[in-house]
Amino acid sequence: MPAPATDTHPPRPARRGAPVVVPIRSLGPEHRGRIAVHLLRLEPGDRYLRFGYAASDEQVLRYVQQLDFVRDEVFGIYNRRLELIAVAHLAYGDAAEHRSCAEFGVSVLAQARGRGFGARLFERAVMHARNRDVRMVFIHALSENTAMLRIARKAGAVVRRDGSESEAYLEIAPAGLQSRMAQKVVHRLAEMDYQLKRQARQFRAFLAGMQAARSGTPPGA
Repeated sequence: MPAPATDTHPPRPARRGAPVVVPIRSLGPEHRGRIAVHLLRLEPGDRYLRFGYAASDEQVLRYVQQLDFVRDEVFGIYNRRLELIAVAHLAYGDAAEHRSCAEFGVSVLAQARGRGFGARLFERAVMHARNRDVRMVFIHALSENTAMLRIARKAGAVVRRDGSESEAYLEIAPAGLQSRMAQKVVHRLAEMDYQLKRQARQFRAFLAGMQAARSGTPPGA
């Protein structure tokens, strides 16, 4: 079965001085299927960089099934077709001595590159980690994953290289009222954006059905 088409239209340039709002939605167990589709659509090189090895389809699906949505946080960015084009995983430690640490991983489809989605997801993850009293966020990546390491350095993380692998860590300040309120606002905006996209998709399907009924042609024919 061919992979579904991806919305590749670049976002309209914002007016100078106006920040581009990227709705980022929290994902839960009900989104495992969409997360799996996203990861399986990564090109071989991108999948290698995301997992640190040439993960097979079976290994990718096992990773998705083992996601702990109670302990960890998973975020995603949708296109207008409600396809996940970028996904981030913020993993927390189980042991009490590791409660103040978290690890960040991200993947972006090739068609959605160059829009800063990886950096926005990292910003969202850091904000969420801060509000959970995490003091340090780690990124374990291959040294050739320059895009991920660039995001870490730009955020102020310290990057240490050890042969073919690199580790970056970012120390974050304690949360304040502003950080906690900001998290609530971005969560609400993301939910509104998702619902609008879902309604638009349903309406487009309705219009296609109406047009097909008038012309006698099955939808999608």
